Amino acid sequence: MEKIAHRNISVNGISMHVAEIGEGPPVLFLHGFPELWYSWRHQMLYLSSMGYRAIAPDLRGYGDTDAPASASSYSTLHIVGDLVALLDALALDQVFLVAHDWGAIIAWYFCLFRPDRIKALVNTSVAFQLWNPSIKPLQALRETFGDAYYMCRFQEPGEAEEGFAQADTAKVMKTFFSSRNPSALCLPKGKELGAIFENPLLTVPSWLTEEDVNYYASKFNQTGFTGGLNYYRALDLSWELSAPWRGLQIKVPVKFIVGDLDLTYHMPGVKEYIHNGGFKKDVPNLEVVVMEGVAHFLTQEKPEEISAHIYNFIKKF
Repeated sequence: MEKIAHRNISVNGISMHVAEIGEGPPVLFLHGFPELWYSWRHQMLYLSSMGYRAIAPDLRGYGDTDAPASASSYSTLHIVGDLVALLDALALDQVFLVAHDWGAIIAWYFCLFRPDRIKALVNTSVAFQLWNPSIKPLQALRETFGDAYYMCRFQEPGEAEEGFAQADTAKVMKTFFSSRNPSALCLPKGKELGAIFENPLLTVPSWLTEEDVNYYASKFNQTGFTGGLNYYRALDLSWELSAPWRGLQIKVPVKFIVGDLDLTYHMPGVKEYIHNGGFKKDVPNLEVVVMEGVAHFLTQEKPEEISAHIYNFIKKF
């Protein structure tokens, strides 16, 4: 880990923290919520040892990267704009892209907006989503899951932050990373969001060390969770701004990996979309891997397997 270099780079009007290691063809890693560049530590070390240059930023709103105050500054256009500017600053014409969770959503949009900058994509957890063009995402989520759905509960500025603040940040991280329940996360109004983190039966997974927890906790103690929550608060804005690209296929080569215990895999219609031809229609050059007995944070739960999947895919190009 001490071989990983860190620096801040000015991109798209913000200062972005970037972790890097290795020399060779560049691989850009995009983390999810509530994560950091650190979520890719295993893959960065592995791929750098195999002759690649691993680059993992803290995305806008996270860690040591700037966090603009307004939720309207967190649309997919903003985030992809940050990443294009990062590639320009690093003088990189193209990269291999690897992503997870919210990073996966950003990666899909990156491939729509600027496919010329991506050689190939290894995406995990969140399949490509063609939002209904006639209904905003938040309305669709409310109609499917109700107002108690976690993405809906995250909308009110300050409410989720207050709930997270009720618990020790280390416990917040342990709760998220330990989750193996694939059912939709709902918390009815009137029940404090902080109740999510009061689980006396919580079993911390063996792949998560106290050192890992303390690193995440130290960064989120500095910045809070607002930056990451603003991605959810900009969902409808992203839907509006991405309208010109609606209906386009993802043309870059893609390997998609998901755990069969991932809550994203169990959302209504997702399995059918992945396995019955819809996904392949939208992403023609597609490979799909479903990992048995693996939950949402697969890049950390199964680091060796994920690293091998990434390497075996990108070495073809």
